[in-house]
Amino acid sequence: MARIDPLPADQLEDHAERFAAVEALMGFVPNSMPTMARVPGLAEAFSALGGAVFGNARVPLALNQMVAQVASSAAGCRYCQAHTAHTAKNLGVPEEKLADLWIFDRSEHFDEAERAALTLALHAGAVPNTTTEAHFDELRKHYDDDQIAGIVATISVFGFLNRWNDTMATDLEDKPAEFGERILGAGGWEPGRHTG
Repeated sequence: MARIDPLPADQLEDHAERFAAVEALMGFVPNSMPTMARVPGLAEAFSALGGAVFGNARVPLALNQMVAQVASSAAGCRYCQAHTAHTAKNLGVPEEKLADLWIFDRSEHFDEAERAALTLALHAGAVPNTTTEAHFDELRKHYDDDQIAGIVATISVFGFLNRWNDTMATDLEDKPAEFGERILGAGGWEPGRHTG
């Protein structure tokens, strides 16, 4: 159960266009966004940041979602794990690949470039951060500095979302909850689990 309820729909008219864009990508409006709307300017600022991170073509959206999923796994945020896996599926990532995100380092479903990005996500999503120069050396074999900055931006946005959603105990929506149980369940995913 959420620690703070999202604002009711009748108080969100100013956010309709912003929420429609998110719904077009995800298939629903995450409960975190109407809760962010309680802080003046936060939903707008977060939407602008998300648009910059996910709206540039430097890193494919599907890879961004897998990076976000691994970073969220490292942080322990079940809400974001379900969201990112569900969105990656909607972007065409095969379910067997998503099920193997827990073992990306040895799964046949991932190439070396994806492994480099996901390894960074795992270490950058951990607390404390455990990234090293070796992670960046491996990334540079596959990505230019602009793409690497884009990958780090994704991890950083999800650092905020992981803290927000675990702290608020944001209620997970039906679509990602069902998908998370079915696909991520084998990897230790639990619906409704939050810290604290």
